[in-house]
Amino acid sequence: MPLLDKLEKKLYKYSIPDITIALIIGQVIFFFLQYFEFVSLEDMTLIGREVFSGQYWRLFSFLFIPVTDSLLWAFFAWYLYYLYGTALEGEWGAFRYNVYILLSYIFTLVVAFIFPDTPLTNTYLYLSIFLAFAYLYPDFKLHLFFFIPVAVKWLALIQWIGYAFILLFGTWAMRILVLASIGNFLIFFGKDLVLRVKHGQRKKRDIAKKEKRAEKPFHVCFVCGLTDKEDPKMDFRYCSHCDYKCYCMDHLATHECQKE
Repeated sequence: MPLLDKLEKKLYKYSIPDITIALIIGQVIFFFLQYFEFVSLEDMTLIGREVFSGQYWRLFSFLFIPVTDSLLWAFFAWYLYYLYGTALEGEWGAFRYNVYILLSYIFTLVVAFIFPDTPLTNTYLYLSIFLAFAYLYPDFKLHLFFFIPVAVKWLALIQWIGYAFILLFGTWAMRILVLASIGNFLIFFGKDLVLRVKHGQRKKRDIAKKEKRAEKPFHVCFVCGLTDKEDPKMDFRYCSHCDYKCYCMDHLATHECQKE
């Protein structure tokens, strides 16, 4: 992306390295704060109406909402997020990874202001990170229930199917939220997806041409029309005195040769 390349040259010094770790640390802190009832997760949720009323901390606090109140599953989620995030930052660099997260963050805020009564969390933001990881590393395997290996591309496919279901049958708020949550993914991978589709169509056309050529007989007897497809065991020869016409062995010796 040319624009992103230009921005990276000018703004790279402002990027936040290891932002994944920072977000995880924030989640860990608020996990224990809510566990000991020092804070309420309801007060951290992004609700546009509450932001308009002066609760501006919600603009940032929703980023640190733990994915679950179970320490075991929270630890597992933090591990996966660390895995996905550090891999993306290693692939793109800190600046581009920051931009990817920032876009998802901005799109989530837009949804919160369009639907001010809809409570929003960080779920879709972190799912967009997973989808990017699955796109770049489709064959990476996770072990479901700690022993069933599954490539992340299949888990991502399930997620995309879920998004499609929401787009078809969900509320308008949920539809807009899904579109917002994949907005950063489409910005980063949209061009590549289009090229893949075009390449796939071209590949299908090439395969169809090869299959058509494969179906066409290579040898056709000039006299009887027998082909090598009809009788694979038949031998065919070409007469150099008859403009290299093709003859099966049954008519090679009996044809009238044009040799003077």
